[in-house]
Amino acid sequence: MNAGLALRRSRGNGSYAGRVGSVPSPRLVVLRGNSGSGKSSVARAVRAAYGRGLAIVGQDNVRREILREHDVVGGVNIGLIDTIARYSLAQGYHVVLEGILTAGRYGPMLRALRRDHPSNSAFFYLDVSFKETLRRHQTRPLRSEVSGEQMREWYRRLDLLPGAYETVISEASPLEATVRQVLRESGLTGGTSTPAG
Repeated sequence: MNAGLALRRSRGNGSYAGRVGSVPSPRLVVLRGNSGSGKSSVARAVRAAYGRGLAIVGQDNVRREILREHDVVGGVNIGLIDTIARYSLAQGYHVVLEGILTAGRYGPMLRALRRDHPSNSAFFYLDVSFKETLRRHQTRPLRSEVSGEQMREWYRRLDLLPGAYETVISEASPLEATVRQVLRESGLTGGTSTPAG
């Protein structure tokens, strides 16, 4: 077994702690925006550009795939997203947290993450009009499960977190330019750092 990936049983509390290396200052990148705004595409492209050592924590994956939970106030997924992000950061991984992550429901969790990582976090909001959101939705597999009417119900125009610390990226920004901006502003331009070896 690769020693870098080996999990060891911690004494006393029954939890597991991973030995994954020593990234001096793991970065937290949060990508928010409406459905179809390109968050998942940007997250994947950021990881492809950066390389190993970067974890993607996707709201849809946690809420819909792991928990199969509706997006509700006080949902279990909120705490699980927080736990996965914090654990990954503590183990030396950079984290890209992406999702709609509405300010009303997820704001307290996101603010706490930022409070606990004040010098190494970067927040971005992908601002896409409803018309463009709907157009992009028609190209996705999810279109057979989610109607245009549902998309309109979910749509929140500039659902920014309080504090004016999110960088707003408009729909006019091509994927490549958005990825470069995220890498640059988050401090991830240094290239591959591989806590997992």
